[in-house]
Amino acid sequence: MTHIGSLDAGPRGTIADVAGVTVGHCTLAQGAVQTGVTVIRPHDGDMYRNKTPAASCVINGFGKSVGLVQVDELGVIETPVALTNTFSVGTVANAQIRAAIAANLRVGREDPSVNPLVFECNDGYLNDMQALAIHEAHYASALDACSADFERGAVGAGRGMSCFELKGGIGSASRVVHIGGNASTTGVLVLANFGKLQQLIVAGDALGRTLQTSVDEKPEQGSIIMLIATDAPLDARQLRRLAMRAAAGLARTGSVYGHGSGDIALAFSTAYTLPHDADFITMPPLIADARLDPLFQAAADSVEQAILDALFSAETVAGRDGHRRVSLKDALRTTP
Repeated sequence: MTHIGSLDAGPRGTIADVAGVTVGHCTLAQGAVQTGVTVIRPHDGDMYRNKTPAASCVINGFGKSVGLVQVDELGVIETPVALTNTFSVGTVANAQIRAAIAANLRVGREDPSVNPLVFECNDGYLNDMQALAIHEAHYASALDACSADFERGAVGAGRGMSCFELKGGIGSASRVVHIGGNASTTGVLVLANFGKLQQLIVAGDALGRTLQTSVDEKPEQGSIIMLIATDAPLDARQLRRLAMRAAAGLARTGSVYGHGSGDIALAFSTAYTLPHDADFITMPPLIADARLDPLFQAAADSVEQAILDALFSAETVAGRDGHRRVSLKDALRTTP
């Protein structure tokens, strides 16, 4: 797969190149049920008691996520980030709440409630979402599986997802930059479930036009969730600016942010945490706004690379009612 841009990738080439970030999946793949849960942990501690600075950017708001309002208000996340299908958001949010209560018995009583954070994409073409197959135990399984080494493609929340009318799913990438003599890593994980085949661009090449054999007039009804992690010391305002640059990488792959597409980015920093019980908070020196351009480039390049990673990592999957999504690799093999 082509390397996007001029910046070097980290050693894994995934979001886990940002130290402390781990990812876990629980995959359900049987007949009409093709779905799952993916969990991203910014650190391995108690996220309710040691919150992670974060911010979101809604590029197109056709989505049913939980937790974004409070993230934008307070600038922190206090649970792991969960990805799943549209109809399973409530179930996974309940699982996050139960996990927070189990670790902190004062939650919702003496202490404030917890803000679960769940993102979704609609995998209904391949997966029978009406089966409501995701249970709280699947979130727990994905959380327990969190590791710096994780699969990409048609796994976890990405199992039933489609991208450019091909098989989509989980993709990841990373880039390393130098600011003021210090190295900083930015990593991205995407849940890719968007786009029309004719729009697909791979490293500047309008590949979708080559692969398309007939015109599909149906409107786009997909989504993409883009998670950006960085070890650079940024506050929530700066992280929102970083999240906005996800749109640049998304556009390079051919997306036009269609009417029915929920395109959402979340950026967080692992450079420090915000203690729940603190009266005062000591933050590290932040990178000056005028020096953020390398991080913006890293975010845009990593998002583009992660989308391509999802496409190239995925396998062909058959699901409900005989529906089938061919992987990009299989499509290229059969193209004259």
